[in-house]
Amino acid sequence: MVMEDIEYDIIIVGAGPAGCACAYQLRNEKLKIALIDKATFPRDKICGDALSADVINQLYRMDERLAADFESFGKKIDSHGVRFVAPNSQHIDIDFANPNHGKAAGYISKRIDFDQFLFDQVKDQSNLTVITGQKVDDIKVSKNSVELKINNSRIFSKLIIGADGAHSIVNKKLGQIKVEKNHYCAGIRCYYDRVSQMHPKNHIELHFYDDVLPGYLWIFPLPNGQANVGLGMLSSEVSMRKINLKQKLEELVKKHPNLINRFENAEPMEKPQGFGLPIGSKKRPLSGDRFLLLGDAASLIDPFTGEGIGNALRSGRIAAEHIVNAIGLNDFSKEFNKRYDKVIYQKMWNELRISRSMQKLLRYPKLFNFVVKKANKNASVRTLLTSMLDNVDLKKELIKPSFYFKLLFS
Repeated sequence: MVMEDIEYDIIIVGAGPAGCACAYQLRNEKLKIALIDKATFPRDKICGDALSADVINQLYRMDERLAADFESFGKKIDSHGVRFVAPNSQHIDIDFANPNHGKAAGYISKRIDFDQFLFDQVKDQSNLTVITGQKVDDIKVSKNSVELKINNSRIFSKLIIGADGAHSIVNKKLGQIKVEKNHYCAGIRCYYDRVSQMHPKNHIELHFYDDVLPGYLWIFPLPNGQANVGLGMLSSEVSMRKINLKQKLEELVKKHPNLINRFENAEPMEKPQGFGLPIGSKKRPLSGDRFLLLGDAASLIDPFTGEGIGNALRSGRIAAEHIVNAIGLNDFSKEFNKRYDKVIYQKMWNELRISRSMQKLLRYPKLFNFVVKKANKNASVRTLLTSMLDNVDLKKELIKPSFYFKLLFS
């Protein structure tokens, strides 16, 4: 039960990966922290459910014990690579480069399970009050504090952290990030049972078919023989072409030559669930007087892959460092909080910018077909593409005309 006029040092709104990462990083600080979520856990989050190598890296950077606990977490499967399916239906399988730590480079875990794992790591922290099942009704910033209204009660803090996802009330009330269809993706997900011909190494699959470019259809294996199947496209394309994503997904799995046999005996386990992805394809203000935005609330989702969990965890880590400095200096001003924005974009913008350029290249399906054809014939090209998955500097080559010129004559 939320009591009136309780004061905290920090309020974190949203107990997903970004909010939990921030709270976890502050576990040893002498702060009074509230972690608020409108849902009660366990709760689902509509997502692709893939956990990239960067997610594992962030867990290790947060705490090796935390990462070790996740390695032994049972509700996940290893994923050792990715299958890219070109518009002409040719495909290439690329194994992930496995880092020194971790049993696998990537994993797949339903968000209802992964988010519960993270929530369980923080819920009993001595400096943390957890408030779930309570919706934030209003937020106001004054000279000396932030006031939240929750269920006709009030709580106060020195700083509020918006880690409450794509429809963040912290951003709505205090921020400046607006929905722009050219910088926003619409997605739909459906869990299936008995999808056949899954890769023996649990490769995630990205299918780039002409009628959904510059988006893609995905098939990600899950524990217990299930699969996460979905479709994501730029909202501007969905609007312009008047595409019904639910109908398009059903059409592809039932009629596309690559998929019809694989889904012949498959059974949907739910009705398709829609969601929105605010992608990091432009720089935006991520903070202001007495607030910071994290993860999806800060639009830090990769424009090419749609992956946001790694950046959510990273933003939580960075925010925690900034919070400690702000508390120490007793400075929560817009000017001081711009330091948070600066660090976020120093760490992330290069890859977000390159991913946006790669997303634009999907408008040229013949180019995609050409690269896949070359990679299937040339081991050196396959090795280069494998390296590009993890190396931002190498990934830059994909957006240079010279790269394709060299491929042409390789």
